[in-house]
Amino acid sequence: MKIFNTMAMRKVELVPRNGELKIYACGPTVYNFIHIGNARALVAFDTFRRYLEYSGIKVTFVQNFTDIDDKMINKANEEGVTVKDIADRYIAEYWKDADGLNVRRATVHPKATENIDEILSIIDGLVKKGHAYVAENGDVYFRTRSFREYGKLSGQRIDDLEAGKRIEVGDVKEDPLDFAVWKATKPGEPSWPSPYGEGRPGWHIECSAMARRYLGDTIDIHCGGKDLVFPHHENEIAQSECCNGVPFSRYWMHNGFINVDGNKMSKSLNNFFLVRDVANQFGYEPIRYFLISAHYRKPLNYTVDLIEQSRNALDRLYNCRDNLDYAISVAPETGDESLAAEADKYMAQYREAMDDDVNTADALAALFELTRVVNSAKDQSKASLEHAAKIYDDMCWILGILYNRKKDEIPEEVKAMAEQRQEARKARNFALADELRNKITEMGYTIEDTPEGPKIVKK
Repeated sequence: MKIFNTMAMRKVELVPRNGELKIYACGPTVYNFIHIGNARALVAFDTFRRYLEYSGIKVTFVQNFTDIDDKMINKANEEGVTVKDIADRYIAEYWKDADGLNVRRATVHPKATENIDEILSIIDGLVKKGHAYVAENGDVYFRTRSFREYGKLSGQRIDDLEAGKRIEVGDVKEDPLDFAVWKATKPGEPSWPSPYGEGRPGWHIECSAMARRYLGDTIDIHCGGKDLVFPHHENEIAQSECCNGVPFSRYWMHNGFINVDGNKMSKSLNNFFLVRDVANQFGYEPIRYFLISAHYRKPLNYTVDLIEQSRNALDRLYNCRDNLDYAISVAPETGDESLAAEADKYMAQYREAMDDDVNTADALAALFELTRVVNSAKDQSKASLEHAAKIYDDMCWILGILYNRKKDEIPEEVKAMAEQRQEARKARNFALADELRNKITEMGYTIEDTPEGPKIVKK
């Protein structure tokens, strides 16, 4: 399998260590509901993880919650509650949306506030090695120029960075490019004791600490949105490698942005869409389908039409899978075996797409080719149909779709009436056949007449 490594700026072969991959994914800052931009990262790397595990690789997947941050403090002050109240509320709301999108729980979901000791351990190491210093006001800053490789992920040259644009200039810093790893306490803010005085961690140091605690000094893959490459991930690399003395991550993966009707999504343009709001109108599954419909690194344009198209595409897949179940239930033990071979062929195409930097768009194309073949298959043996169904389910599980399938047991009374109706039709007693159909309809079911026989469907 090949993935695009942001550090190398090209596709490289993904080589697990001892059949295992340790992955860290930057999670949300929990001060609001997640938006569809957040959801893209969640779905992209959940799909990646699913495929790795399907391929037999053991994955340790860590996704954090940033539960202490300027935005959270401001939100808490606005509402007159604690920062913990805000965090607890929006972590609970996160689970609703993540579960709705069929995003699997990480191996560990650490919170920044539960890792203060690890954070202070890294800061202590940086200070002792001369890579960080305590300012007059009690803040602790990382000496950016002390890391000669700073900028190697983003391609930013340190001498080209202009103070005041991307880096906040502060009088207490030795250099405008330095960034805070510990912030001295301010009135009304949560704080923790430290050798440098009461305070709270900077954002970048939180992820370095949680990655090290749960995955070790060198992790395999660090992933997140493209917007995190600079400065967040760049700063993580600098402080982690200066402290630990080894490479921070072997691979870096970043998903592309989401635009809305061709424009960048932003609150100022009033085109900012929360997952919850879109789900209330269309459901969660069309959102997930939409997010995997394009390659994860490519820009993705959100429109209502595309969400509706996603819902229609899912309907086709659901109908095909339901038809497969019905065909299996009435199939003979012997018959044509060609569908099984076709399913294997399209699974090979599917895997080729997924092995090419998780190309979900081409994987979906293979799934729809299999759908076309399944819908036109005739006279297949039960074993052939069951094999095709297994392949179909595997494809959908990896992509995280068709998770709302409900196998409703048809009541025996309805089955009996359906058989009576079939006998009445054979006897050309159409009045009785219509009467039985109406009774079945009143009970909440419909009869679809297919070449294989009548199919009962719950309305």
